[in-house]
Amino acid sequence: MTKRPSPISATVDFDADGVQHGFLKLPISTDESAWGAVMIPLTVVKNGQGPTALLTGGNHGDEYEGITALMKLASTLRAEDVTGRVIIVPCMNQPAVMAGKRTSGLDGGNLNRSFPGDPDGTVTEKIADYFTRVMVPMSDVVLDLHSGGRTLDIIPFAASHVLEDAEQQRQALEGAKAFGAPYAVMMFELDAAALFDTAVESQGKVFVATELGGGGTSTPQSLAITERGVRNFLIHFGLMAGEVEMPDAPQVYLDMPDASCYVQSEHSGLLELTLALGEAVEKGEVIARVFDLTRSGTPPVEYRASRSGVLAARRFPAQVNMGDTIAVIAEVVDSLG
Repeated sequence: MTKRPSPISATVDFDADGVQHGFLKLPISTDESAWGAVMIPLTVVKNGQGPTALLTGGNHGDEYEGITALMKLASTLRAEDVTGRVIIVPCMNQPAVMAGKRTSGLDGGNLNRSFPGDPDGTVTEKIADYFTRVMVPMSDVVLDLHSGGRTLDIIPFAASHVLEDAEQQRQALEGAKAFGAPYAVMMFELDAAALFDTAVESQGKVFVATELGGGGTSTPQSLAITERGVRNFLIHFGLMAGEVEMPDAPQVYLDMPDASCYVQSEHSGLLELTLALGEAVEKGEVIARVFDLTRSGTPPVEYRASRSGVLAARRFPAQVNMGDTIAVIAEVVDSLG
């Protein structure tokens, strides 16, 4: 069955040269605004013919490195700096960003678990549908900026995925490396079917994702990596002139081949991690302990590494519940791809 057109409309002309600042407008009706709209800010910078890059932040509303870096880029990027078209969406899930939460403040939807979306669905599903059917088709390369948000802290990396199309995989991997974060990762996703990643890759587009810190904040260091990485991405794919700037230390390549990289808690309580982010992990080593907060004098439950590698991500809050991911271990490899 053919889906109806998206209810979202853009206030910019995607084909016009120059710099435009506007909105994606999604009509809504709430107790506070009977004839209201979700207003998703975007900037389009176009200069002649060339590729189109879609840069997105705020897919989750509490991941601030991407939001901040793209807000800054939207106010400084000039048409004469660009060959082709750069579409900047700093707050992809605007209701989540305004609520300061991972999920939407309007319908509780997790945008990055809602693709390909539905024009007749919830607010979150309508946003996903618009990006799937309108924004992605007009793009050649997509950079989706994530970090750990309030519940995770993650080493700074850019990532690509194993794909059936070898050339598409190669271009994405080269883009992830060129982003220039301290780490580049071939990433295994726990549940990829409804991700933005999959919606982009299934259309044959080049997709790079990042994780750039976390804890529901940003730091000068994480923002410097993010801003440099966005510029590197645009240079690498031919939208800006210049040289890709790599980190001072050699980039570390990591592989996440399967779900065993994720350590998930089977207990609730107080989390003690024995390692810092980026530290080496040996198989069998105790990486975490969970203490029962309902009684004293009870020894903690120990969690041991099922593989060697580095601690790539950790739970940020000290309190943990059953099912929470408490650590992610990635393997260090000599090369990717």
